[in-house]
Amino acid sequence: MIESVVKDRKQVIPVSAYLDGEYGYSDVTLGVPAVIGRKGIEKIIELDLNTEEKHVFDMGILSVKSAISSIQI
Repeated sequence: MIESVVKDRKQVIPVSAYLDGEYGYSDVTLGVPAVIGRKGIEKIIELDLNTEEKHVFDMGILSVKSAISSIQI
């Protein structure tokens, strides 16, 4: 990942990224494939998920959001 940033390789790498409308979700961070270059995450790749994959993805989102909401500050 560091090499992709330093050498501006624009490699697609799975990363934990803040979603802002990608996959229909916002205000949550989840592992997704992204183009990594000199500017860090340059583009989140939205895969065409089948029904089962979308369900698993949705469950991951719900799990992350639930964990965050259970944290008491």
